Formats: sequence, C-alpha cells, structure tokens
Amino acid sequence: MQNIRIVLVNTSHTGNIGSTARAMKTMGLKELYLVDPVKAPDGQASALAAGATDILANCKIVPTLEDAIAGCGLVVGTSARSRTLPWPMLDPRECGEKLVVEADNYPVALVFGRENNGLANEELQQCHFHVCIPANPEYSSLNLAAAVQTLCYEIRMAHLNREALPVVDNEYPLVEDLERFYTHLEQTLTDTNFIVANHPGQVMTKLRRLFNRARPEAQELNILRGILASIDKK
Repeated sequence: MQNIRIVLVNTSHTGNIGSTARAMKTMGLKELYLVDPVKAPDGQASALAAGATDILANCKIVPTLEDAIAGCGLVVGTSARSRTLPWPMLDPRECGEKLVVEADNYPVALVFGRENNGLANEELQQCHFHVCIPANPEYSSLNLAAAVQTLCYEIRMAHLNREALPVVDNEYPLVEDLERFYTHLEQTLTDTNFIVANHPGQVMTKLRRLFNRARPEAQELNILRGILASIDKK
C-alpha cells in the first residue's frame, strides 16, 4: 500500500485536500502528492482531515504532474466524461485491483483533477489508463473527496483480497522511460517527414494511445528504441 500514490492536480479548496487525507487514511493509504495546489494545506484542511493530519504533514507538493508520477510504472487518471479520443478504460474495481497488483513491483499513481474541470487532455495523456466512476447519469456530479473515497475503497478491497489476485511478472517501463520513447519517436517521425513540424495534427496523441493500449514491456520498449536508432542512422 505504501507504493500507491494519490495525486491531486491544481486543487482549489484546501478543505478538499483535508477531506482527501481523511479518505485515504480510512482506507490505509498514506502517499499524498499535491501538484501545484492553489493554496497549501492550512487550518481548514487540518480541520477536515479529522485526525489524518499526519497525511497532510507528510504530503509532497510538486510543481508538475511529471514530478508527481516520477518513478511510477502505472498511472491511472480519473475522467468523468467521454473524450473525443477514447483512452484505455478501467472501471473502479479493475482500477483498484490493477493498482494493488502492480504496486508489488514499483510505485503506482491514481491521479485526480481540478474540482471544476478535472484533468486536462495533456495530463490524461500521461496516464496509462483512465477510470470513470459509473455514477447516476442523471446526476453524476461527484465532489473530489467523494471520488477519492470511492476509489480508495476499491483499492482497500483489492488489498484485502490480494491473495486471490494474479501476480504480475511483466517488467513494465517507468513513466520516464515511456516519455523518452515518445520524444524519440516524435523526433524520428519529424526527421523522416512523417510528421510535418508546422502541422503535426494528432499523430503523437494517437500513437500514445496505441502504445498505452498495447502496454509494451521494458524489453519490448528497448527493441522499439533500437528500431528508431537504426532509422536515425540511415
């Protein structure tokens, strides 16, 4: 459980940070990352943490999402609405199980967006999977702390049922390795004029989706980097 990070991006209200800390502690989670919060945790956050002030005291405040997910092998982003370019999706139960299983091998992260408009598309593209809570379609508005509590509960239930879940032997690349691959891929495709620098379109977005869906293992990613290097030499 100590390998599971809860990440809040650009949170506006410190009370939501405190309520998140409380939701985490009730489910046995401790690692809270705050990405560029509008305001650092204050007295209101402590009041709503209701005994989970240790989570607040030990939270990490970082400037970017890249910093919050550094070193992670799995990143799941929360998304309340359907996107024009669908991403690999998990339901809450699958999300909890996948996070718990893969946390045996490396840090993993569950990312929540802003209270008013969630995660930006660029932020969602840094996630391997998206998760959506199947709320009442006639009134699907969940506040931030309620969404955190719901998904932390699924993580808790998966943790309690860990012995019944599969073991992941695959060695997946960390997010930094994937980002280096995407940078290399884009540069090579630009050098070969497959991507037109002035009009790149959505090529890289669609390729990110393709590789996130395929989830290449570390060794497979090394092969892909080798292929790109051979093209660069030519």
